[in-house]
Amino acid sequence: MKSSVKIDSKGRKIVVDACNEPCAIEKGMRLIGGKWKGSIIYHLKDEPVRFNDLVRLLGGATKKMVDQRLKELEQEGMVIRRVISDRPLAVTYELTEFGRSALGILELLRVWSESHGIEL
Repeated sequence: MKSSVKIDSKGRKIVVDACNEPCAIEKGMRLIGGKWKGSIIYHLKDEPVRFNDLVRLLGGATKKMVDQRLKELEQEGMVIRRVISDRPLAVTYELTEFGRSALGILELLRVWSESHGIEL
């Protein structure tokens, strides 16, 4: 259903069919909209990446922040963590098919941002 704002017989605004739960856009943004999540997904698009290399690729993110976001993405089924060595511990991260499904959206967002000169 599509919600809308109507005016009642007394001239007051009322909402018809208001959202009682997060809409599809909000749900999607919760998955990929967290700080660094979109960038992490984008950097994993071509191949598995080791943790320290991913931190370097992200530039301004701390190791703690990257670790936290990777755990969230793993719990959400978007990223797979693979241990490639126990001593010393070495892991890689790669996208699942579900994670790959977000790449089109992120590419459109990148193009939109670049074409409008968006800076923070």
